[in-house]
Amino acid sequence: MKCVAIVDDDPRLRELIRVELIDEGVEPVICSDGEALLELLDQRQIDLILLDLMMPKMDGMTCLQRLRERCNVVPVLVVTAFNEDNKRSQAKALGANDFILKPDLFELLPELLERYL
Repeated sequence: MKCVAIVDDDPRLRELIRVELIDEGVEPVICSDGEALLELLDQRQIDLILLDLMMPKMDGMTCLQRLRERCNVVPVLVVTAFNEDNKRSQAKALGANDFILKPDLFELLPELLERYL
């Protein structure tokens, strides 16, 4: 079974995404921040990462940069509430595979899973 990491500090949103992933036949793994994701990657294989930008401890951009320094194979989808061109450009430059607005995530999730898994 494919495994998707949900990296977001909002527990309600994490739970909604978790339920959707299970419904799509994917194993979700929860991380509340970027540090937790980097630790998780030392412990298990992840097939896709859904990464929020605004988080405590380590923001999504810093996490993405550190992730790409370690591994450039796992697809990373930045999932954010902020539709800012500079954030989109920065995320792409750091190696994000896609940039998704949170309101659109649930509608796009089946297509994204098919494309990236």
